[in-house]
Amino acid sequence: MSRKRILTGYRPTGKLHLGHWFGNLQNMLELQHDYDAFYFVADWHAMTTMWSDTHEIRRYTEEQVLDWLAAGLDPERCTIYRQSDVPEVAELALYFTMVTPMSWLERVPSYKEQRDQITDKDLGNVGFFEYPLLQAADITIVNADLVPVGEDQLPHVELTREIVRRFNNVYGGGADGKGFLVEPAALIAKIGARVPGTDGRKMSKSYGNAIFISDGPDEIRAKVMSMITDPARKLKTDAGDPDVCPLHQIHKLIAPAGEISEWDSCCRSAECGCVSHKKKLIEDLTAYLTPFRERRIELAEKPGYAWEVLAAGAERARPVVREVITNVRRLTHIEAE
Repeated sequence: MSRKRILTGYRPTGKLHLGHWFGNLQNMLELQHDYDAFYFVADWHAMTTMWSDTHEIRRYTEEQVLDWLAAGLDPERCTIYRQSDVPEVAELALYFTMVTPMSWLERVPSYKEQRDQITDKDLGNVGFFEYPLLQAADITIVNADLVPVGEDQLPHVELTREIVRRFNNVYGGGADGKGFLVEPAALIAKIGARVPGTDGRKMSKSYGNAIFISDGPDEIRAKVMSMITDPARKLKTDAGDPDVCPLHQIHKLIAPAGEISEWDSCCRSAECGCVSHKKKLIEDLTAYLTPFRERRIELAEKPGYAWEVLAAGAERARPVVREVITNVRRLTHIEAE
């Protein structure tokens, strides 16, 4: 039996951080062995928030691919490509605008959240409002069966399912069911943690609270030492609550369970302070990321390698993409039966 196809991607808006590493990247590494994995760099999606200054998107694209490869993604096992190298995505998104009510886009949770949280950018553009349609096209253009997501991203997959379902209902397929677009399902990530940032909010480049996986020892030290901990713990003699401490939540992602249990216990009994815990996290996190940084340096010494990987991935995706867009043109009567 052929393997089911999955699709996921990142916007190249800057360096990858621990939220990416633990939120989805580790899952991508595992899934490439069990599925027909399509992983794309969403450069058009990056433009929805970076539309006024696009100079860095190309550089971020290259850096993201190198980060993926250094982390362990294998272009022989998965298809890695750039969104803009598949122009049929934009065409399919246009067709989806015809069947999608504006109210469906207005209710997307992340749309409201980012409009509230990101105040240093103008997000009143149509591209940002319509990005769920482009996302739906990304998924559908490669006939993806599954989309690996965390539970907080389920609304995005459900919206794609609704859009595809409505498209199929309006334009239909053959009487035998052939011609219908694939309605994707969510694949809940087995590995996926909501990583807090240095300020306690969800880690995000947009919030300026990220620890990047490419950060060196000095950068890690500065960021960890500035982290907030349990806000109710004012003094070292105050008992703390590790469950609400961002420092503890990050440390337990990389340290042995026994060590974390000791920190948990001494925090609750006020037998250890936050400064000593921060110093230990700095030591452990630096050691944890060292193998990645070493591989990343090696890959950076191969000029043009990231673009070669992207070009090969786009070529591999092309037969699938052409089949889907030809089918859509037929269903919408843009082309003859």
